[in-house]
Amino acid sequence: MRKFNTQKWVIITLIILFILPLFLSSSQSIHLNDELTPKLVADHFDYPVGPPDAEGYYNAQGFGKNNHLGDDWNANSGGNTDLGDPIYSIGNGVVSFAQDINGGWGNVIRIIHQLPNGDKVESVYAHCDKIEVKEGQQVKKGDKIGTIGDAHGKYYAHLHLEIRNEINKPIGAGYSTNTKGYLDPTNFIKNHR
Repeated sequence: MRKFNTQKWVIITLIILFILPLFLSSSQSIHLNDELTPKLVADHFDYPVGPPDAEGYYNAQGFGKNNHLGDDWNANSGGNTDLGDPIYSIGNGVVSFAQDINGGWGNVIRIIHQLPNGDKVESVYAHCDKIEVKEGQQVKKGDKIGTIGDAHGKYYAHLHLEIRNEINKPIGAGYSTNTKGYLDPTNFIKNHR
């Protein structure tokens, strides 16, 4: 009787440790790893403000400046005049994250874009005033996804945009000497028009 119970617990333990996590991890990320429908392949990209060419906006702090991992977009009119201005998806994709994470980030939207060659990149839009999309939602280039914010009053209003070629990296700090997994947003958009 005792031998049967020991074997039973060994089997249950093995199932819990090795088999159950396989089912949980695949179901939690299913919408991120499936191939996107052909109409959602991102074959061209535009700027997230003043599309298609960022008309009326300037890049106040570009990628790499002061170890910055993205671009900070501000209206030419300065100050908080761009608070509430629309933010647009830079390309076709699927919203993988749309939440307020507080701290220096505020409202954050993350979109995964599948390129024509099958590679994927992720665009990250931070400090938003409002989020106007939901996780799992399909978006097209130029769709309004949110509005420019100030991370709940932490900064002057601006859009912090990152483009990552490592999908689902932790949000990070926005600044680092290690740029592995990050792409220069302006260069990426210019090279994918």
